[in-house]
Amino acid sequence: APLANRAVTPAQKPTPVDRGRYLVEISGCDDCHTPMAVGPSGPAPDMARRLSGHPESLKMPLPPDLPVGSPWGYVGATTNTAFAGPWGMSYAANLTADQNTGLGIWTEEMFVGAMRTGKHMATSRPILPPMPWRSYAKMTDDDLKAVYAFLRSVQPVVNHVPDPEIASQP
Repeated sequence: APLANRAVTPAQKPTPVDRGRYLVEISGCDDCHTPMAVGPSGPAPDMARRLSGHPESLKMPLPPDLPVGSPWGYVGATTNTAFAGPWGMSYAANLTADQNTGLGIWTEEMFVGAMRTGKHMATSRPILPPMPWRSYAKMTDDDLKAVYAFLRSVQPVVNHVPDPEIASQP
């Protein structure tokens, strides 16, 4: 029977970390938070830097100007970790448990709050595009807590992601 139709017994229930790993993988978190390395088959996530965000060694130049009326709404770096658009320039955060450069000091409550409100650390600046926090806000509390548990289990990577550059509004 398909997995979705099978009854789950307590012995089969995944741990929060395992559930979180599954949710991170199906939600595409690696697509932006794990730097891409271009190889012979094209870009692929550099799993040695899994979920470490925009590489601190990659200083981004000013983004190209997009023509007025262009259907292109934003541009992204080849690492898929930096994005520029009308909001300014945003960088994929370090989601590893590093205490100084990642989510190491974040509590579970802060993480869940950030995903629910779209506010960094649940209280400060807006979480910028293209982060689809509105989709993650629809996850259950248990699912968000599982994602947090998995992120806490990821090997910490020291990586100082630049602060976003928020465009001034006219």
